[in-house]
Amino acid sequence: MTIAVRRLVPELTGSWERPSAYLRDVLHRVRQVTPWRVGCEVFGLAWVFLLDLAPGWLSDTHPSGWALVGLAAAFVVLYLMRLCFPAVALLLALLVAFGTNSGGITLMVVVAYAAGYRIASWRRALPTAVIGLALYMLLWEGGVPGLTGFLGSFVMLTVYGMVVALPFLVGRYIAQRNALVAALQEREERMRRERTMLTRQVRLRERNRIAQDMHDSLGHRLSLISVHAGALALDGDLGERQREAVQVLRSAALTGMEELRGVIGVLRRDDPPEEDLARRTVEAIDELVEGARRAGVRVSLVRGGQPCPLPSKVSHAAYRVAQEGLTNANKHAPGASVQVTVKYEPDALVVEVRNNPSRSGVAGSPGVGLIGLGERVRVAGGLLHVGPLPTGGFRIAAVLPYEDTTVAEEPEDSDEVLVAGTARSGVRKWAGVGSIVAAGVVLLVIVGGYTWIGIQPVTNVVDRAFYDSVYRGQPESEVRARLTDGAQPANSIGDLRKDSAPEPAGAVCEYRLSDEQTYTSGGQLVLRFCFAGGKVVEKNSHLQRI
Repeated sequence: MTIAVRRLVPELTGSWERPSAYLRDVLHRVRQVTPWRVGCEVFGLAWVFLLDLAPGWLSDTHPSGWALVGLAAAFVVLYLMRLCFPAVALLLALLVAFGTNSGGITLMVVVAYAAGYRIASWRRALPTAVIGLALYMLLWEGGVPGLTGFLGSFVMLTVYGMVVALPFLVGRYIAQRNALVAALQEREERMRRERTMLTRQVRLRERNRIAQDMHDSLGHRLSLISVHAGALALDGDLGERQREAVQVLRSAALTGMEELRGVIGVLRRDDPPEEDLARRTVEAIDELVEGARRAGVRVSLVRGGQPCPLPSKVSHAAYRVAQEGLTNANKHAPGASVQVTVKYEPDALVVEVRNNPSRSGVAGSPGVGLIGLGERVRVAGGLLHVGPLPTGGFRIAAVLPYEDTTVAEEPEDSDEVLVAGTARSGVRKWAGVGSIVAAGVVLLVIVGGYTWIGIQPVTNVVDRAFYDSVYRGQPESEVRARLTDGAQPANSIGDLRKDSAPEPAGAVCEYRLSDEQTYTSGGQLVLRFCFAGGKVVEKNSHLQRI
């Protein structure tokens, strides 16, 4: 059944159909926005403004005037863009936060979280993160004061990990956990609905059994009583009173028969009428389609292949697939065009019903009638595929064998009854664990890296006592003997000559970091010793801005 099974896979649509389907989905979500959601978005945007722009508690720059207006407009656009185009919003937020030197760290965290939450597939999420890292490295080299050596690379990756990678991974974890909870809830609801239907089927079978017993036993007895009473009424030896009693007996028997039929009808009121398998066959699909056309449905019928004799169960199952497909399309996508296809493949019969999206733009979910259809196709030995199309429509397709096959019935007390034609939900017990583990690794690397940097021995510094003891005219050899060379401090940023005063003409200067640094100074204190003619000609200090 290779050819037939291959037809169950929906065809790839044109590239122009995907943007239109995406826009329809966006418009549908916009129509479902509630005032509560709008209030939450406004509240979040207000906090972004307070932390990044005005008063800008997390930002070192405080723009004003038209610069503030432009940044505010950019923040609003990126904040809203994260809802529909999270990957693009992430890359643009990197440009704003690290390319314009205007803050935006809070916005970057929010957009990174939204990107991790809304980009569903790892195939899209991973390239987005890699491109974002490459763009961030370029922006870091161009707009952030240079850091040298291992520390520079580590700090660069640390900022990316804290501002972009961690929010991104947390967003992915929460999205995966929410999807897991939703899948479990949907699975539980489906199982509850299927158990209810199974209970109803058992009740109907018991009703039918009782009705059949009553019809076979009690009905037979009443019929015998009626027949014997009628025969007795013809006996010429009976008197008038005896004949009248016999007629009453026969009338009571006939009345009992009518009441029995009524009781049987009550027992079978939920049972659908017995279908005429000889009439409702694959050849009768033409009549079914024609009736749908007369009812106003825009439906077309396509037949293919060489017809061949079919078993009654298979032929009737094909008719029921077409019937259920038309009913489902008319109920859940009114006004949409429908196509019915009946094709005789070399190894199986393929019956397919597909409909376009509803004209109203909102299509309902398929009903429980598909469960019975799936059971009918399964009993006939076939396969059923039910699901939405990438363009927004719906598709019901069945592959039915040419030979008569017997399928064993499933046990009635099964703990889990699956809808025919649908695969197991495949709920992953470990959904989201990968994201949270990756986030933990990022935190471990950051904490471990800074711990390692903090325990490294640092010798290339000068203490205040030595600086105060140096004086002009002191021999150079004495000062250089006390100036140690060694490991550069981890907090050393860039070239120590930056932000210093011009060096004296003809002098050779040595720069060292002071061992006294404060976090409130906004930079690092650098000490300078200049030598000329074998003596100290100047000692000075300056604050190198960070």
